Amino acid sequence: MAHLRPRRRLALAVPVVLSLTASLGFLPSAASAVPAVETGTAAQAADAPNLAYVVNTRLDHRTINSVKKAINAAGGTIVVTYEKIGVIVVHSANPDFGPVIRKVHGVQSAGATRTAPLSLASTTDEGAVQYLSKEQAAKTAKASAAAGDSEPLEADQWDLPAIGADKAAKINPGSKSVTVAVIDVGVDDTHPDIAPNFSPSQSANCVGGKADTTYGAWRPVDSGHYHGTHVAGEIAAARNGIGVAGVAPGVKVSGITVAEPDSTQLFYPESVVCAFVFAADHGVEITNNSYYVDPWLYNCMDDPDQRAIVDAVNRAQLYAQSRGTLNVAAAGNSNDDLDSHALVDTSSPDDSTATTRTVDPHECFDVPTQLPGVVTVSSVGVKKAKSYFSSYGKGVIDVAAPGGDALQIPDTPSKNGRILSTLPNNSYGYLQGTSMATPHVAAVAALLKSTHRYVSPAQLQGLLKAEADNPGCPTEPYDTNGDGVVDATCVGGKRVNGFYGFGIVNALRAVK
Repeated sequence: MAHLRPRRRLALAVPVVLSLTASLGFLPSAASAVPAVETGTAAQAADAPNLAYVVNTRLDHRTINSVKKAINAAGGTIVVTYEKIGVIVVHSANPDFGPVIRKVHGVQSAGATRTAPLSLASTTDEGAVQYLSKEQAAKTAKASAAAGDSEPLEADQWDLPAIGADKAAKINPGSKSVTVAVIDVGVDDTHPDIAPNFSPSQSANCVGGKADTTYGAWRPVDSGHYHGTHVAGEIAAARNGIGVAGVAPGVKVSGITVAEPDSTQLFYPESVVCAFVFAADHGVEITNNSYYVDPWLYNCMDDPDQRAIVDAVNRAQLYAQSRGTLNVAAAGNSNDDLDSHALVDTSSPDDSTATTRTVDPHECFDVPTQLPGVVTVSSVGVKKAKSYFSSYGKGVIDVAAPGGDALQIPDTPSKNGRILSTLPNNSYGYLQGTSMATPHVAAVAALLKSTHRYVSPAQLQGLLKAEADNPGCPTEPYDTNGDGVVDATCVGGKRVNGFYGFGIVNALRAVK
């Protein structure tokens, strides 16, 4: 886990400025005339910090070329240009770069993607990883053998029978022609449970905004970057008589690294833009997004930097959708009602000094989960009750899935209510969070895609909702610790409600 702080998700009400231009999500142009670019501004601040920017332009080549010249004149260095979506990643030490470039003809939005200087892009798991001990593994293996499970650690995977994934694997484990890309901190493809289903040709390292496809570049830099390997195992750990099984053990999984290699493990916008475009251009059917884009928990449209972040990432994820990719994302672990009208953000910006601010959920957006067409996932425990940490909200949550809950105890050898999966260096361990619920949904989507090969992302999302089982709002007050205080209120009916959306996904129903 990169951050112990919670991750929130705002109401899935597509902002007008996005919905009006949903074909590519472009925002209105920031200027209609060609201003004079001050070529001397770069020299004004030789000692200023070097920051990263996204510059979002119109799509025609003439405009893009003109903007590139203006970028150079304003003291910017171009890192990469994504002409198909009109996004240019830039580095600049000019403190006036943003205001200057926003006045250039053809620039529709532009802003810094971080508040701290560049150095040599936050996950949604709740609490530290719990490694599986040799003693516990031996105990679980014995129980698995007695139950006739195919995998030695399957007896501790309560999440598989909870959505019928154990039975679904016997009918259809998924197609090798379907790939789920894990956009995360890196995936250890040398793990024996991941290696059989890993797709190197659809993997890359996108840190900094430009894809590095050098073999192995997608791997985590150290064992502390374990989040992506855990997610990948939940999706597609092979049924090979080793360790655990994934929900879709027959599909392919790839890794696209977007997290900074240091201890911050931040997910910056330019890295995420690169990941969505790379996934789309390399035939990925589904992306798993168990994070939010740093450094802002909420990106407010009245701030030019945050507005540019929303624009850039939205262009990239909509481009992926246009190429047939379904994007699935976690709802967050703050136990927030995401259908509220105001939320307090105490963690932004998370790359420098955070301040406390109250944000309007209709004007400040969580990226990428609030973007149009993205599937938003809440978490449940073994009892199919909303996880104590999971955010919720009617009209926000699309579907729910097992993400673990330490307070909901399963009848398994370990009695551990978290999710057991793969970790780097041939290890296994438990995590909980909407990070863990999201790959269950991505995997069920992959099973559906294996059968319905030619459905669009929107149709695939519809199938996810149609096969889900909705428990309905609880009849008793939601009090997770029994202190008499209601911890959350579920709004809605049996078909759609704030805790489960359209329901808990069902792998068995997906393959029938």
